[in-house]
Amino acid sequence: MAAAEEAAGQFLRALGISTDSESLRGTPGRMARAYAELFTPRPFDLTTFPNDEGYDELVLARSIPLRSVCEHHLLPFVGTAHIGYLPGQRILGLSKLARVLEHFACRPQVQERLTKQVADWLQTQLDPKGVGVVIQAEHTCMTLRGVRAAGTTTVTSTLLGLLRTDPSSRSEFLTLTGLHG
Repeated sequence: MAAAEEAAGQFLRALGISTDSESLRGTPGRMARAYAELFTPRPFDLTTFPNDEGYDELVLARSIPLRSVCEHHLLPFVGTAHIGYLPGQRILGLSKLARVLEHFACRPQVQERLTKQVADWLQTQLDPKGVGVVIQAEHTCMTLRGVRAAGTTTVTSTLLGLLRTDPSSRSEFLTLTGLHG
């Protein structure tokens, strides 16, 4: 952390921002700790259970809060994710849908890759009949700088298995996410 704090101070000074005032003196340390927090996912254990009842309908967690950092500008993007799956032999502890998202979001990212990483991870770990991930996010690299398109939301999706190939399953998933009516 000491090296990150020193680098943050050098970065600010290189941009002409003095850290000599009382209010800015601690900023390099706060900046280093903030980025360390953004880039450190909480550990989790994957909790799955036998699908003893043979449940074969969609399991969907909607509007999971998302925060990540754009790998191109190191500015935040925030939004929500909708993550669902059609169970196979195992079902997942529901909190793990949010944990998997957080795990992949806690690093410099692009939204497209993040969406696919979450879906692919669930497909590999659960071997479900289908997986769907939709992410809606506002990228501050687009809304606060550059084009300054305030209020713009980017939507990405990855659909695997039956959620990709079966029209009724696909439609159900998209309808329940609120993206398809």
